[in-house]
Amino acid sequence: MELLIAFGTDDGKSLKRDHVGMSRYFSVHRFSEDGEEFVERRENAKYQGDESIKHGDPEKSRATSSALKGIDGLVGMRFGPNLPRLLKKFVCIVVRRETIDDAVKLVGANMDRVLEESEKGESRGHLIFK
Repeated sequence: MELLIAFGTDDGKSLKRDHVGMSRYFSVHRFSEDGEEFVERRENAKYQGDESIKHGDPEKSRATSSALKGIDGLVGMRFGPNLPRLLKKFVCIVVRRETIDDAVKLVGANMDRVLEESEKGESRGHLIFK
């Protein structure tokens, strides 16, 4: 088992408080049988697009997804109206923690649920971890 999970952030330390798709960056972590490790920080391509596009617009979903190629899961404090589109590509996880470090620990502790949801493919639902 190996999954790449992206955590939405603006500062690299705390999760984005607004919709995850509005994050300036994604902190990418690898989860495996050996544990968890930070892989890279990716810039959200959405920030180079048209900011007049409204929440829920498919173009916004495509722009965010382009920064997440090869990613299995997406973690944020909130998801917007594009959640159904994102679920077709990622395990979407709502986490009620402030820092990325705390969110990483919570996701790691619930990896069995993440894997189970990942195996459902496009029919997956979102997860909420508190």
